Amino acid sequence: MSGLAAMRGSSIARRLSLMFAAVAVLIFTLVGVALDRVLRTELERQQLNELITKFHLGEQLIEHCENASKWDFVQARLAGLTPGDESTQFWALSADPRFRFGDVEEFAALHPDVPDGFSQLESDAHREPLRSFARTIAAAGERPDVRFIVAIDVSPYLRTQRTFAVALALISALGVALAAMLGHWVARLGLAPLDRLSREAQSLSPQNLAQRLELVPLPRELSELAASFNGALDRLERAYVHLQAFSADVAHELRTPLTNLIGQTEVALAKRRTPQELEDVLQSNLEELDRLRAIINDMLFLARADQGAQAETRAQVSLAEEVGKAVEFMDVVLDEAGMQVHVEGDVRASIETSLFRRAITNLLQNAVQYSQRGAEIRVRIAPQGDGVRIAVANPGAPIAPEYVGRIFERFFRVDPSRGSGGANHGLGLAIVKAVATMHGGTVFAESRDGINTIGFTVAA
Repeated sequence: MSGLAAMRGSSIARRLSLMFAAVAVLIFTLVGVALDRVLRTELERQQLNELITKFHLGEQLIEHCENASKWDFVQARLAGLTPGDESTQFWALSADPRFRFGDVEEFAALHPDVPDGFSQLESDAHREPLRSFARTIAAAGERPDVRFIVAIDVSPYLRTQRTFAVALALISALGVALAAMLGHWVARLGLAPLDRLSREAQSLSPQNLAQRLELVPLPRELSELAASFNGALDRLERAYVHLQAFSADVAHELRTPLTNLIGQTEVALAKRRTPQELEDVLQSNLEELDRLRAIINDMLFLARADQGAQAETRAQVSLAEEVGKAVEFMDVVLDEAGMQVHVEGDVRASIETSLFRRAITNLLQNAVQYSQRGAEIRVRIAPQGDGVRIAVANPGAPIAPEYVGRIFERFFRVDPSRGSGGANHGLGLAIVKAVATMHGGTVFAESRDGINTIGFTVAA
């Protein structure tokens, strides 16, 4: 585990060089094993061929010897085939002492029973056992059956195997080291664009939000990565700009009631006031404090929605009934504006009623604020796919296409000169969007033929 952890913490070039080395070890091991098997097989074949060849030479000599007078010639030839280092030895065993060759007594004592074919013979003169081949040659003339044995010293073959194994190990070690070094060099060369990309990324600064990574000289894989990174930078830039605007809007919205509070309080304290005048000042201050509390509560609600809060205490209810309750809550405002609300359609859905009514109330408040006195507001409820669509439509000034998609942004107003006082502080439609998101839905808006339709969907 510690080796894996160290590898995870190392550079990519080092990791790649280690991987190259591991692959080289595997390849050299497989090749070495294969070559060793081939060499062993070939040496084994050569041993057997040498034994068979020498046995056939002696066998032919013995087969052509049918009397004792010719055996001296056979002995001379076998002695000539026996080298001084005794790497090859011959034995001829026979019941007739005249047809024997080699130290028969010693051989018989050491190897009383040598089977036909190939076998191994222990030898005091050699460190390794001798490889032998034995067969009985049938009698001919006055020569009886002769048991003929040929043995060779396998030490040269074993030395060849060991030398090859050592050479192969050294070559493999050198090859692995060379593969690791070349792999490291290739990795560094291949990762050079990544190093450049890293240096560019380190040079990014909040003071230059428009700065992006260069894509042209990069390989395709890194180009895709850099493009994705640039896309993330685009989103961060938009979020940063939006956050700056949001912070400025928050400061502006909070500054107005605070300025009113301070100004009214300073005026009240400028000279002696009657109890009634002080009560009026306190009443006005209370209204401004209520406005501050509403802004703060709405911002806290939106922050909770941004953190992924969901509608929890849901109930299966009639949406038309819930819209009706929101309309009743708005009765006073609607009466003052001389407006009526018509609800069309009904669907039952699982919602958190308090959040749903809050969204409907904000949409109705928005419709009242941006409609002329006596206008008619229509609320349409209809199924849509796996959810429900709730749309609030009212006659009003057309909304420019470039603003339609922005009306749900916080503190955004189509006409900044309107709606800076009273209960409105630019968060109503943002809260509608948050409620829709908490119910697994979305928001929508359209402005067509003098009718503005704004609404949201909830999952059924």
